[in-house]
Amino acid sequence: MTEDLYHDIILDHYRAPRNRASDLDGAHVHVHHNNPLCGDELDLRLRVAPGEPAKIDAVVYDGEGCSISMASASAMTEAVAGRDLDDAEDLAASFRAMMHGEAVDRSDDLLDGIAFSGVAKFPVRVKCALLGWMALRDAIATFEQGEESHRVTHEEPSL
Repeated sequence: MTEDLYHDIILDHYRAPRNRASDLDGAHVHVHHNNPLCGDELDLRLRVAPGEPAKIDAVVYDGEGCSISMASASAMTEAVAGRDLDDAEDLAASFRAMMHGEAVDRSDDLLDGIAFSGVAKFPVRVKCALLGWMALRDAIATFEQGEESHRVTHEEPSL
């Protein structure tokens, strides 16, 4: 059953997180996001490879939160690594649309991120699943504005 497979994928990302680290050598951007409604906190560091177009060279996250927020951040890092910034933003928009119950137009590109599609049925958990993706979007915007880091507190995800 697909739901069982998706459940296993989410648990796997929570128990064996990918790209979870408290630092990233040569990071261009560091953003901190938290959701005060549930207590989830996430630090995201992004290193961008120069070029036309600029690409995500590396992305790591660290934080404390529920299994959904941490597993989603793990899946996000795998899905966006190596993508150009515009493509990564577009993928984040696709994930957001999926979290709001819309049809997924890039399911193959989301990789394990597609496993979170069932979270859309639980509105209170959507915020958890979006936390890492919002941080990514914010990190890309921060990089493009020439800034290095900042903190963001979100009560409602705007991704």
